Amino acid sequence: MSSLVETLYPLPDIRRTPLSLLRWWESRRVKYNLVVGSAGLVTLATMTLAALVLPSGQLPPLRGLAAVVLIYALLANACYSLGWVTEMVARLVWGNRAPFMGPLLFREGLIFSVGLTLLPILMVGLTLVLRVVGIFVG
Repeated sequence: MSSLVETLYPLPDIRRTPLSLLRWWESRRVKYNLVVGSAGLVTLATMTLAALVLPSGQLPPLRGLAAVVLIYALLANACYSLGWVTEMVARLVWGNRAPFMGPLLFREGLIFSVGLTLLPILMVGLTLVLRVVGIFVG
């Protein structure tokens, strides 16, 4: 199996004890952080380039960026931890009838996190398109 397939479609934790579920989730945290962090670097690079190219005042200042990045990383990891909590609650409520939620929660959470991290690029791009259209129309 390719690394991408193994990342997006991991095998579920079969034992499903609280400790084994925690180990399952924590064994994937580094990979999650690498993927989301890479998307963050792309966003930072794009926003920095846009700030250099566009006239001043069209983008928020890049000062204080380190604090924003740190807070975002902490919040992303806090949300990641909710995956384990959600799977454990399902296991406690439904027992052995609980579905194997880990792989689905991991995959959907990773996709959402990357999309959210890349969202500023889309927003700046749409703003630029609307301004160019406004110049030609208005």
